[in-house]
Amino acid sequence: MSLDRAPLLNGLAEPESMHRLIDQAETVLRTWQPSWSTFLSGPELEDSRRLESLTELRLVRDGGRPGTERCRLQLSRSDQELQPEPTPISGLRLEGNFLFDRAEPEDMRQALIDLGVTADGIGDLWLRGDRGAQAVCTPDAAGRLNGQTGRVRDVTLTVEAVSIDSLQWPAQRLPKRFSSVEASRRLDAIASAGFGLSRSKVTRQIREGRLRLNWHPVRQASRDLNVGDRLQLQDRGSVEVLNLELTKRDRWRVEMLRR
Repeated sequence: MSLDRAPLLNGLAEPESMHRLIDQAETVLRTWQPSWSTFLSGPELEDSRRLESLTELRLVRDGGRPGTERCRLQLSRSDQELQPEPTPISGLRLEGNFLFDRAEPEDMRQALIDLGVTADGIGDLWLRGDRGAQAVCTPDAAGRLNGQTGRVRDVTLTVEAVSIDSLQWPAQRLPKRFSSVEASRRLDAIASAGFGLSRSKVTRQIREGRLRLNWHPVRQASRDLNVGDRLQLQDRGSVEVLNLELTKRDRWRVEMLRR
């Protein structure tokens, strides 16, 4: 079965992932065999919503628990009865002494990739203070990583595969409404205040393609934001601009909602 790709791909900034999902959907519809995607990022999941227009296809997202940023997507025929089965995901425990060399989530991700797994085999990842991190991954990635030793700069990192039930999930991020006064409406200024990061770190996130504006890649730190714009940062949620007001001193009072 061939799907009409044009409306599903029209206007997408990065259509490669959607091409793969359409290939997968065509196979599912032809063979009647449900199939799980690899882990999809927030932008990829947003793009995948276009598949919901296909009445013959059923989509189920799961990243380990409600509210996860990265999820696997199950595709099946909507007219097919499915027996409940556990989502094919596993857990990882990453341990190391980061007391004197703080790591960021992207450092941990890169360490796992350096050990031989692909980025789409890893779901959400969160730090556990100065002791390391925990993560969700595919069963295949768990098998490859279990018992391996990697490095984050000068810190040795040990990796252990664990069950999803044994993970100590971070507290779910509650929506937080707050305001900040900034010298401009620049993306880097508002992102710095919204995510609680230094301007230099925000600039690095932009340069590495981790910060997105309204789900699209953004490369201009100097770009002005408007009311309704949303910023998404991998492993750190999203920030929405609710209101912009010019003060008497020609500064900008920015009201934001962080999720």
